[in-house]
Amino acid sequence: MSGCGAKHLVLVGMMGAGKSSVGRVLARKLDRPLLDSDELIEQRTGRTVREIWMTDGEAEFRELETKTLVDALNDDEPSVVAAAGGVVLSAANRIALAESDAHVVWLLANVDVLIDRVKNGAHRPLLDDDPEAMLRAMHRDRDELYRDVADAIVSVDNRSVHDVAQAVLRCAG
Repeated sequence: MSGCGAKHLVLVGMMGAGKSSVGRVLARKLDRPLLDSDELIEQRTGRTVREIWMTDGEAEFRELETKTLVDALNDDEPSVVAAAGGVVLSAANRIALAESDAHVVWLLANVDVLIDRVKNGAHRPLLDDDPEAMLRAMHRDRDELYRDVADAIVSVDNRSVHDVAQAVLRCAG
């Protein structure tokens, strides 16, 4: 698990941290494909994350999340992986990340920044009832899990997508 020499560069973090946006910039800079978990799940199933969540439930979505992560990590082509926000909830996923030839970067965001970024996100079913309380609870519950899987941590607060991407490249180099 060392830098850009690693097979894959995996971005983890809370919803709204910028994994997809930063991942697109990194994929272009590194000339690698971007494997975005949510997009891959939607392509595989022909349904949105919200539809899967509402119809089949969280457990089914988490299974799809795991399969998508494992497939991405096992892909022979070096890539940038924008992992789903909840990927760290599964011990199997944390082990897969640790045992893979991947450099894992946690995009760390202050919870107030996340609340501001995702407040209008209709595609985030976990935030339907009380977005602020849910994000604060998720942040509290996942902090150590992200820390455990991360080879590096990059703060996204008050930074542009390009600045965050440059920081990721510096710590992955």
